[in-house]
Amino acid sequence: MDQFIELFKHLINPQWIIDHGGLYLLLLIIFAETGLFVGFFLPGDSLLFVAGIYVGLLSESFYNVPFVLIMVMIALAGVIGNYVGFWFGRKSGPLLFNRKDTFFFKKKHLYQAKEFYEKYGGGAIFLARFLPIIRTFAPIVAGIVQMEQKRFMFFNIISSFCWVFSMMLAGHYLDKAFPSLKEHLELIVIILIIITTLPVLIKLFFGKSKTSTS
Repeated sequence: MDQFIELFKHLINPQWIIDHGGLYLLLLIIFAETGLFVGFFLPGDSLLFVAGIYVGLLSESFYNVPFVLIMVMIALAGVIGNYVGFWFGRKSGPLLFNRKDTFFFKKKHLYQAKEFYEKYGGGAIFLARFLPIIRTFAPIVAGIVQMEQKRFMFFNIISSFCWVFSMMLAGHYLDKAFPSLKEHLELIVIILIIITTLPVLIKLFFGKSKTSTS
């Protein structure tokens, strides 16, 4: 159990992921966080931001490929991850609504993603890419409601490239503008987590209060 807790701490630490897994582990995590419901706790946004700062190390660990190619590879991992979630939703999604909660699966996250999708339609796939937790479950819900595959792939590809490029470029150029940025990574990661999860938390708590008063 202690080893599992230690591994969990590492997997939510972007710095550790970059230092110990390089591009390979980064690709795996982005794939899991954007399409497998067990990956909802993984640090997608902060990981991409830190990856932009340490893109030089990532390049060295993978045949010195250019920065742009690294971003394209990560974006494609996000596209594939979302498509796997979409496929899973089409094949077995309805069963998830009858599944019992576990440590890795919470039915409430599925309902939040369903409500989000119903409100924003196809654009939900794009918007969800920038929202933790919702990002993981949105493609599954799109599969459950039988969204047209071509339409899904359009929003899937556009959103993945916009998400990856914006996060990594922000980390890369902010590091160039402020060289001391690396000395405050823990604080930056915490701020990023707060900013990106705030919409989800507001929806979760205020949505409940509205429901209870209605």
